[in-house]
Amino acid sequence: MSARIIVLATGGTISCTTDRNGHLLPTLTGEQVVRPVADRFAPGAMSVEVRDIAHIDSASVRLSEIDAVVAACHEALADPEVAGVVVLHGTDSMEETAMAVDIFHGDPRPVIFTGAQLPSDHPEADGPGNLFEALVVASDASARNIGVLVVFGHAVLPVRGVTKWHTSDMLAFATNAPEEPTRPDPLPLTALDGVRVDVIPAYAGADSSLLDASINSGAHGLIIQGLGSGNVGTELAAAISSALEKGVQVVMTTRVPRGDVQGTYGGAGGGATLAARGVVGSGYLRAPQARIVLAAAIASGAHPQTLFDAN
Repeated sequence: MSARIIVLATGGTISCTTDRNGHLLPTLTGEQVVRPVADRFAPGAMSVEVRDIAHIDSASVRLSEIDAVVAACHEALADPEVAGVVVLHGTDSMEETAMAVDIFHGDPRPVIFTGAQLPSDHPEADGPGNLFEALVVASDASARNIGVLVVFGHAVLPVRGVTKWHTSDMLAFATNAPEEPTRPDPLPLTALDGVRVDVIPAYAGADSSLLDASINSGAHGLIIQGLGSGNVGTELAAAISSALEKGVQVVMTTRVPRGDVQGTYGGAGGGATLAARGVVGSGYLRAPQARIVLAAAIASGAHPQTLFDAN
């Protein structure tokens, strides 16, 4: 019996060709990208249906587009005959959209994200190979019950903790998570569009101006990209405390590439002090994915701690 796979195309480099100025533009439809790869499988081995969801560079993805991908995944898996879903997505924000799908994904069948670092008309285009491997994984029983995966550059990575670690290497993604990251219970499907969560960087001498501007612009939540294991300076710490008093949800992550956020330091801006005031630690999740998790918590009414505790 052939495996039925739904491919959701959103654009990205895998659909790009090069214009006369040498610029990359997403010009290919999902069918144009997928069919040559799907035809490489033996007749009857796999049935592949392509659905175009968007046709954009992933740097332009907004929460409304993320909601559309999440909804399309749920719609595809509503059919019991579907074995799995593959999402073609640009690498710039793939880790965010994939995390959003995982937060609401309670189905044992896999959702696989993949894409490309090189455009389709490049002589060494990596998109076809990535897509082929994503289709193989999506149809494999071993991919069930482990959530959303990123298949890219011969790597198969659980999405929680994934980050784009290199701008041009064929192995575009790495992970800061343990080998088998724990997933919290999935949330009921809820739209993220309309929830504003801003990322505020900490750095030597950072003051409150960026955070104040975010609050004044109506942010519902804040991700603080802290120093070290999750610390900030005195002035930024005072602004964080003020935000908490106003009912704004605050999550602490770090600008350091590896390791977990740990509230171990005292003092005005120490992680332990901020945690005692109500700041939630992101664990091994970095700012892009932590932002999506916090937005989902706010949208669904879940306490952020319940979603970050698994990390």
